[in-house]
Amino acid sequence: MRTKLKSLGMATAVGIFAMPALAAEEVKIGVPSWTGAQAIAHLLGAVVEMRIGGKVEYVPGNNATIFQAMDQGKGDIDVHPDVWLPNQESFTKKYVDGAGTVTLSSNPYEGNQGFCVSQDFGNKMNITDIADLGRPDVAALMDSDGNGKGEMWIGAPGWASANVNEVKIRDYGLLDFIDPIRAEESVKTARIKDSIAKGEGYAFYCYKPHAVWYMFDVKMLTEPTFDPAKYVMVQPSDDPDWYNKSSVATKDALKNVQIAWSNSLEGRSPAIAEFFANFALTADDVSGFAYEISGKGRDPAEVAREWVEANPDRVDAWLGL
Repeated sequence: MRTKLKSLGMATAVGIFAMPALAAEEVKIGVPSWTGAQAIAHLLGAVVEMRIGGKVEYVPGNNATIFQAMDQGKGDIDVHPDVWLPNQESFTKKYVDGAGTVTLSSNPYEGNQGFCVSQDFGNKMNITDIADLGRPDVAALMDSDGNGKGEMWIGAPGWASANVNEVKIRDYGLLDFIDPIRAEESVKTARIKDSIAKGEGYAFYCYKPHAVWYMFDVKMLTEPTFDPAKYVMVQPSDDPDWYNKSSVATKDALKNVQIAWSNSLEGRSPAIAEFFANFALTADDVSGFAYEISGKGRDPAEVAREWVEANPDRVDAWLGL
């Protein structure tokens, strides 16, 4: 009996030591190019590291790449930090409503999109509405390359909103006066600063929340009131002939902006998935983050960690404490 017990004890001990250690909570966070998304990505990561004790990896990518990775559920990218709807509706319809592989947060903040000019340029030239950009005298002051047309930044490559804005410029009748420009957001920010310093004309796609409202004295132009009958947008992910099949001659509706994550995360890192389900921000939160990063040139990770330390009650609520 003693020999049997001894053998059983050794077998149990071997079995215990042979078991794999419990996997740590970990997540790979997608990081799109715009500042607000970068800020939220690092805030999510800071909470995971500082309060959950998990591991975080940041993975740069555009909307299509991030959603495809979340759909695959292999952990290559687990979360999109800043999903603008209906801008990115083609992705949510495919992966949230259709495939059912991605979860969309039910705690959005509100976003507003439009076109902006500096207060100085707008006041000098009496620019208040998007149609004013089609005036020859205004367009001439926005022409920096001498081709006879003004330039307007419409968004970064890969942005669904840039596609909408390209259609808008056509359908607002501005193509004879304005060249739509796609470039990284840093290019736009530098151009705003330079145009104000030199007293030049410049117009650009703008949205709230964003650091630009803290960084420069700018104003959003009026557009025709949102009318769903005049807002028919087909994204490239839905149809290669999207530009010809789209028709947008109205302001965008106010947006709902939230995070989305892979359904596979719940099985791999349940505490992180639960945190994501409770996570909620305001537009003012995001504008503040963006200003610290874009306006002051601070590291997003540093800003995020500082915010987590300064707002323990809100973080506790996200964690269900």
